[in-house]
Amino acid sequence: MKKLSILFSLMASASLCFAQTPLPIIDMHFHAANFDDNGPPPNGISRLNTGYPVYEADKPWIATFANWMANPQGENPIMAPTSNKELLDQNMEILKRRNIYAVSSGPNEEAFKVAGKERIYSSWQLTSNIDQWPSPEEVHKVLETGKYKVFGEVTLQYAGISPNDPRFAPYLVILEEFDIPLGIHIGTGPPGVSYFPGMGQHLARMHSAFEIEEVALRHPKLRINLMHAGWPLADHLIAVLYNHPQVYADVGIICYSLPREAFHDYLKRIVQAGFHRRNLFGFDQMNWPDAIEEGIKAIETADFLTEAQKRDILYNNAARFLRLSQKEIDKHHGK
Repeated sequence: MKKLSILFSLMASASLCFAQTPLPIIDMHFHAANFDDNGPPPNGISRLNTGYPVYEADKPWIATFANWMANPQGENPIMAPTSNKELLDQNMEILKRRNIYAVSSGPNEEAFKVAGKERIYSSWQLTSNIDQWPSPEEVHKVLETGKYKVFGEVTLQYAGISPNDPRFAPYLVILEEFDIPLGIHIGTGPPGVSYFPGMGQHLARMHSAFEIEEVALRHPKLRINLMHAGWPLADHLIAVLYNHPQVYADVGIICYSLPREAFHDYLKRIVQAGFHRRNLFGFDQMNWPDAIEEGIKAIETADFLTEAQKRDILYNNAARFLRLSQKEIDKHHGK
């Protein structure tokens, strides 16, 4: 009996160790953000989206939006932390517990890299404010050091600027030279963003994946991630995935900000068209770490996906897109 007791104890310990090391996930759309990037606390977002705010003629839209963020609806909304330290600590806890490796960009990327170490792949964020862009020469000098795994998130859409704009062209040449993939915002932003101060050039038609076609043709060796998956224009995205094999699409923010059924409908369209191997997982959680769990749940509960397809979306597709070595992949799997 004593031997059996020891055996069962060892089996339980082994089972516990296995449970503590889940299969790895790669987040292609992770922000090293500030805790107040979406307004001063409290601010948050409802789980599974209970509906968007309604325009009030006597108020500027930004005031209505801010009130919506400050008072998220539904049960147990996802709320922002109240300091950058709390935001960093919560993100790191989830990355480690869920065995997540994140492509990270944002104002606090250096601090997140120090805290997350090998769990963080650094990415160079390029905002929509052209006046603040580093010169192509500076970008070339930094990228040749190998510091950055990806160039993005590039948020030209917020300024109404097409990726075909000649001002962006020199950066694309550099990315292709160094074989560094591009992550570019093509798809949804906050509801009503065109009426935010300084965002009046943002256009809904630029949600279209068609925006990237000329870039893809001019730079056929450039790997491209359409961040936000061109939502809600699924037909456009499918056409681009069909026509340009170097283009992928991540599901950042739509995996947790849309009603679950709406997200599943969108993802299902892409998968049914045969492109589950070109879907990348991403949270775009900004300053709401708990949104990471909602994003994972959105994939895990998709009953139209096989287990193999879920693993492709959560990890395998990104490992291929990033060209991770077999040594890195084995390490992520605890081998």
